[in-house]
Parts: sequence; C-alpha cells; structure tokens
Amino acid sequence: MTSLPLDAEHRAFRDLAESFVADRIVPNHEQWEQAGSLPASMFTDAGSHGLLAFSVPEEFGGPGVDDFRYNTIIVDALGRQGAAAAAIAFSLQNDVVLPYLTDLTNDEQKQRWLSGIVTGTSVLGIAMTEPGTGSDLAGIATTAVRDGDDYVVNGAKTFISNGQNGTLFVVAVRTGPERHGGLTLLVVDADTPGFSRGRNLDKIGLHAQDTSELAFTDMRVPVRNRLGAEGDGFYQLVRNLPQERLSLSVGAVAAAEGVFAATREYVEQRRAFGSPIGSFQNTQFVMAEIATELDLARTFLNDCIVEHVAGELTAARAAKLKWWTTELQVRVADRCLQLHGGYGYMREYPVSRAFVDARIQTIYGGTTEIMKTIIAKDLGL
Repeated sequence: MTSLPLDAEHRAFRDLAESFVADRIVPNHEQWEQAGSLPASMFTDAGSHGLLAFSVPEEFGGPGVDDFRYNTIIVDALGRQGAAAAAIAFSLQNDVVLPYLTDLTNDEQKQRWLSGIVTGTSVLGIAMTEPGTGSDLAGIATTAVRDGDDYVVNGAKTFISNGQNGTLFVVAVRTGPERHGGLTLLVVDADTPGFSRGRNLDKIGLHAQDTSELAFTDMRVPVRNRLGAEGDGFYQLVRNLPQERLSLSVGAVAAAEGVFAATREYVEQRRAFGSPIGSFQNTQFVMAEIATELDLARTFLNDCIVEHVAGELTAARAAKLKWWTTELQVRVADRCLQLHGGYGYMREYPVSRAFVDARIQTIYGGTTEIMKTIIAKDLGL
C-alpha cells in the first residue's frame, strides 16, 4: 500500500487531531445526533486547538500552512472514529468553502472574513443547490440584480450543509442570462436582512450535520462582497470541485476503514454455534475481500493526495476517486452490517450509523453518475 509521505510535524498534528476527536467529539456525538446539529462550541473548540483554516496566511490570523495533508489528517481521524457528521462540518470549513475565501478575495475581504474562520467564530457554508437543479450548476435561478452599490438577491437554496450553524455563506447567484457566464459568487452574512433559514431537513443519516433550506427575499448584498468579477461564478465553482471531491474521498475511505475495524472486533468476539463467527469461512472471505478493497482504495487515495499537494490532480482523476471510494464506503458498510446480523440493525451498534451515514456519499459533491460523465468526457467520448 502506498503510504502518504508525512514528516514529524504531520505526525505530531495527527496525534493532536486523533486525541481531539477521541476526547472532544466522540463522547458527545450521540448527543449531537439526537439534537440534530453540531454545537457552535465545537467550531470554536476546534479553532482554539489549531484545527481550522490551515492555509490562511499569518497576516490574516492563520497558520499560513498551505499543505492539504493537514486537511486530510483531521477528516481521516473523524471518519475512522465514526464521527461522519463532524467530518462533513470540518471538511466544509477547511476544504470546500475556505478556498473561495483565500484564493478569490482581495486583501480588504481577507481582513474582514479570514480571522473568524480560523477561530471558528465564523462557520462556513456554500449555497449552490436549488430546488429542481441538483447537480446542474448552470441551472441556478437565484437572481442578483445590481442596484447601486448593492445586489438585490431573490431565490431559494436547498440541501445546504451547515445551514443552521452557518454564519457566512458563499452563495451562487444569477447576474446574467448566459448559462455559464451569467453566474456570480457573493459572500453573505447570515445576519443580512432578507436572509432566512428554513427547516433543518430530516435526513435518514448524518443527523448531527444540520442541512437546511435557505431563502433570500430582497436581500441586499454589497458589491464589495462579490468574489472576483461578475459572471465568473461558474468557473470559480468548477475550479474547486476536485479538492471537494478529494476531501469526500478521504472521509469515505476513513469511514470504511473504521467500520471494518469495528466489524473485525465484533466477528472475533461474537459466537454462534459454539464458535466465533470470524471462524466461519463466509465471514473470512467477506473480511478478506473488504481488506483487499480498502488497501486498493487507500493506495489510490494517497496517490491522489500527493498529486493534489503538487498541484497536479485533474478533475477527471478526482471524479474517478470520488465515485469509486464512496461506492466502496456504501458497499463496505452494507457488508459489515450483514455480518452483525440482527444486532447490526440496532442503533446502539456503530455499524448501523455507518450504514445510513454512508448513503449520501454517492450523491452530494456530484453524483456517481455525474462523476462517470466527467470521466467519459475526459476520454473523449
């Protein structure tokens, strides 16, 4: 298996991340599942431990470490310890939304927004998906009409992660009629008049990850909150999708490894017909197959992380990684639940949560079908 190259600082950070997850996340996760959201204190706690916004430059309050391996370490620790909902929150803060605010902002915007992201007092979200659009970014219909120094925004978004907790959102809006060239990105504070949160959506899994509808009614957003030039939004969104898909793949492989480890312990201890079920040939074959597939997945993942750190990960390769690892996560969770028998269907066993939490992975961040379309285009088909 290809190992991810880590130096002493990476390994020290991994120890910190794993301890933080074990001590501050895992003991509270079931409570957060019942509550239907993560507390704001989780973000500030993570910020105080140096677990957020690694790439923010020192002059704007951050560590100034632009090395995606640190991002993967925290998501990996959360995934392997069964805290999938928290992994999504960290991924949004560090991997998915932050690049828009570090790479597409001017110094005045950086000064306003970045320090709060580092401390966790600003919780990030990205509002792309709309009712009826799904993966079709070019179909975004939320409008932003220029009125002096403001845009007047009207429309609705759905399936927005961190929708209840979020305080700062990157919002995709339509500023022109062109399918691609008519999209623009605005940064919106949740306290802006005309911004409203809908219900916290009732999902089958990831209960602790708040996912919401958002609505904008004559919401006035200053032009100075625009990212880049008007009409650049579609290309800005596409630019960051490979990193988002890489982050989802890190969580997928880590979660699959975590549920596999828990299942290995279970089959060694659980007895049936007078013997551990791990001694049955079917169990041995299933576990051997999963172990092999996880080695393949981890090797593929590490190779893509190395490519991304070097600035060489392509959209097509990220699509290959995303669909294959997330489909594997679903498959592993399903097979591990089967080995638990009836107990696997009980919520008190972690495998049951792993099973329902995994299912969304092949949908958000681009469905498996969209990933295959991207790969086919790359093949010239």
